[in-house]
Amino acid sequence: MKPNLFIFLLLLIMGTADVQSQQSKRSFLQTVKTDITLPSNAGQNVIKLFSVGQQVVAVTSRGVFRYQDGNWMGKQNGLDWRNAAVDKQGKVWLSSVDFIQQENTVEKISLPEFFKKDTILCLFWEDNKTLQVGTTGGLITWNGKWNIQSEIKAKVNAIMMDAQKQLWVATGEGLWCRSKGVWGNMDETMMDRGNGRTYFALQQQKKGAEILLSTPYSVACIAETGDHWVLSATNGLPYGPVKVITVADGSLWFGTDKGAIKKDSGWHYYNGKRWLPDNKVNDIRPIDSHTVWIATSNGISQIQQIKMTLGQKADSITKITELRHNRRGLINHSKLKIPGDISSSNLENEDNDGLWTACYLAAQCFRYAATKSSEAKEIAIRTYEALERLEAVTGISGYPARSYALATDRVKQSMSPHPKKWHPSPDGKWQWLDDTSSDEIVGHLFSIALFYDLVADKNQKDKAKGLLERIMNHIIDNDFRMIDFDGKPTRWGIWTPDSLNLSKNWIYERGLNSLQILSHLKTLIHFTGNPKYEKAYKELVEKHGYAQNSVQAKIIGPFENSHSDDILNFFPYYNLFRYAKDDPNFPLYKKSLERTWKAVRLDRMPVWNVIASALLKKDCDIQVAREELEQYPLDLINWTMENSHRWDLQHDKMAGRFSENQSTKSISATEGNVWRWNTNPRQMDSGYGGTQEEDGSYFLFAYWMGRYYGLFEK
Repeated sequence: MKPNLFIFLLLLIMGTADVQSQQSKRSFLQTVKTDITLPSNAGQNVIKLFSVGQQVVAVTSRGVFRYQDGNWMGKQNGLDWRNAAVDKQGKVWLSSVDFIQQENTVEKISLPEFFKKDTILCLFWEDNKTLQVGTTGGLITWNGKWNIQSEIKAKVNAIMMDAQKQLWVATGEGLWCRSKGVWGNMDETMMDRGNGRTYFALQQQKKGAEILLSTPYSVACIAETGDHWVLSATNGLPYGPVKVITVADGSLWFGTDKGAIKKDSGWHYYNGKRWLPDNKVNDIRPIDSHTVWIATSNGISQIQQIKMTLGQKADSITKITELRHNRRGLINHSKLKIPGDISSSNLENEDNDGLWTACYLAAQCFRYAATKSSEAKEIAIRTYEALERLEAVTGISGYPARSYALATDRVKQSMSPHPKKWHPSPDGKWQWLDDTSSDEIVGHLFSIALFYDLVADKNQKDKAKGLLERIMNHIIDNDFRMIDFDGKPTRWGIWTPDSLNLSKNWIYERGLNSLQILSHLKTLIHFTGNPKYEKAYKELVEKHGYAQNSVQAKIIGPFENSHSDDILNFFPYYNLFRYAKDDPNFPLYKKSLERTWKAVRLDRMPVWNVIASALLKKDCDIQVAREELEQYPLDLINWTMENSHRWDLQHDKMAGRFSENQSTKSISATEGNVWRWNTNPRQMDSGYGGTQEEDGSYFLFAYWMGRYYGLFEK
């Protein structure tokens, strides 16, 4: 089994926690994937998994390998095994295309002459002497000699026996049942025509009192009691046909050609390399009440549920962020030279380093305020100093760069359609990226104000206030614009009335940028009392109607839905609700937030639920936020996740902002790729193929702000 950093960190965190305090905390079951390392001589193509005594038996195309107490035993004895079964004595029998052989023997049982052209598809030991063999052409029985079951002349996919000793056979031409020695095709009498006379997998549960079966579009149960049932897309079945059915403790597991499915009180879909080495599932084996192994042609995945709290999860994610996502104080995602291999992690500059670093600062500020953690304070101070440096390296008062690097660092050129250039710092020690946008300013004003209020000492407060003043003065003194190195306005740093109110090119940003600049001004009025800011605020409100503009900060309806702008909405709301409650226009700001919250509510983005709940002082779906945080993967690698093939997700007839296929509802983070607040949570297919690991700010911000406001327990 490969060492798993996530599990190691979790066990370390949980092992060092105070037992009594843990008992008072609300826990949940976190799903974690671990790759199972097979012996080198076993290969990776795992075709069957069995439990025999205390051992887990993995049958690969090369032989039989047993796992017990952390060790593998076994040796290669073939190259092309296709299937396997365990007899009543626990002996493993293997099948190739056309013969059967018991493990550790040389005697082969070849298919009879009249089945020589067939391929063996499944094996089932009916009793100590009788082996049922399904092939591409029918069913044959071995009990020392071959017997043909002449009634069944179709492809046999699975065989199973119930408590009444009735033998069930799933074929491509009906579901067959042998009762009291007589064969009958259930599709000639009772089965739904919707099954298409085609059946793939069989399993029994409740000691054989129920037979489970799969069809091209469903999984069903035939029960002795008559309590039959069917699960299909209508009931939430994500995909099919199901080729593997496994009964686990309190749940059912299904294997398909595109992932594994768990059915308990809800549905859970495991697809893509976040969860599986290969999407085609060959077998599933329960290991204990919270663990299963999933066999594929490229190895075994262990899917395990570990009991933990949101606080422990936050500690684990913080450790990952600190280990691999701090580039000279700036926080952002990392690149993986080898897909999925965190040991190949490396950091490079990104266009919005300033914004994402500000998000991490905000998370650590809330963390410190909620816990008084010395680590949180240390991280917050370090991250604030990175924001300070973003301004210092430009040599332009109040103008923070998008990003910075040492003069000796190799930097990546921006891929933005709007040109961005690197410049040397005045002292020659650094280089910085220009064309600063409203994103950076929103992040700075929000997070630095938090740092001032929640973390900073007197000296740090003076510095923070000075930085905020310089930024605001730069904007006001340049007619509400950010002026770049070349003396020209940046592409997106625009809040001037001539643009927002009079230019058709800024209609989309009118409400959004009006909200931002009013929030920024109110923040400075609160911290400084400087009449310069009050005058600017009144001018924008009374002469240019910015407060009324702000009501429509979120563009909705038939217009383009920009998820990337949502963060630029919610952060300004926070400062307005802190510093402008006595303002006569506050009811407009509250109306704006209520309108924006209504627009994003179904996105199930935890941070919006938390901010809306804290500011509006009501429950804005906090339980939904908790569910999303609990489901959020511990594996922060940005894998390619595909969902467009799913049955349970309805395709929206309208494409997303970038013409992407999208669902009519949000897709959870475990099954999709929601890592930041600027992503479309309904996007069907997304991801970077494991070449990127995200930082943990998405989770940490929502959790620690929720903790600070008492929305989540310790």
